[in-house]
Amino acid sequence: MKELVVISGKGGSGKTSIAAALSQLARKPVLCDADVDAADLHLILSPKIRETQEFMAGHTASIVKERCTECGKCLELCRFNAISADFVVDPVSCEGCGVCYYFCDDKAIDFPENHSGNWYISDTRYGTMVHARLGIAEENSGKLVSLVRKKAAQIAETESRELVLTDGPPGMGCPVIAAIGGAAGVLIVTEPSLSGRHDMQRVVELARHFSVPAMLCINKYDLNESISREIRQYAKDNQVPCVGQIPFDPAMTKSMVQARTLFEYDDKAPACQAVREVWEEVGKHMA
Repeated sequence: MKELVVISGKGGSGKTSIAAALSQLARKPVLCDADVDAADLHLILSPKIRETQEFMAGHTASIVKERCTECGKCLELCRFNAISADFVVDPVSCEGCGVCYYFCDDKAIDFPENHSGNWYISDTRYGTMVHARLGIAEENSGKLVSLVRKKAAQIAETESRELVLTDGPPGMGCPVIAAIGGAAGVLIVTEPSLSGRHDMQRVVELARHFSVPAMLCINKYDLNESISREIRQYAKDNQVPCVGQIPFDPAMTKSMVQARTLFEYDDKAPACQAVREVWEEVGKHMA
């Protein structure tokens, strides 16, 4: 079993649309949406949830008035000014460091784990899908990314699937690091803009740092062929295979609006042949 993670240096490059299209070309992969902060692969694949689990992460302190003697030690120790003068913890300001909980002589502070979101196992028309939704302003998205990837790998083994296809988070922060570690390969989707080129270079360096083989795909390449040439030259100079270029195609957006993959919307659209060629090249490098 191998895992291909589709990532991008920045949001809006077409990563999820391409991942959804590849899910149709792959032979019944296990799908994983690791963009837990803003998951949207489900908008195209319309999964039917068959299992829901809570995701617990982080802690928030709360003072139990019946046990509190108002000695003031927690006020003194809290570095985030999360405790008011009348000994009430502001859950927004509380960073969950636990100092007040561990140093309270009266054991008057509870420190429960937070319900930070949910993760799901679902059925889609192209295979089993593991995805998640992190709560608003909740933390530990990297931990949740690792969790959904682990569950997807377990399902792939159980169902004897050869591929886990993961729609990764944008950027290059903690969620991306959690999404690419140990993968057989990453497909970096970029666009021909200054920000696209810059962020693509950063995520290539990130993949190299973690020794994950990287491939490059230029989406909407014909919108700025000058920058597309620069991106291809960068890929050549840095031994990153450029597995294809996808032209700007209104069918890509129209398919999203109708909650369909690109091939479901119009399998004769110009972008379709380009995506097929990308998939063929990815297969060669993943073999």
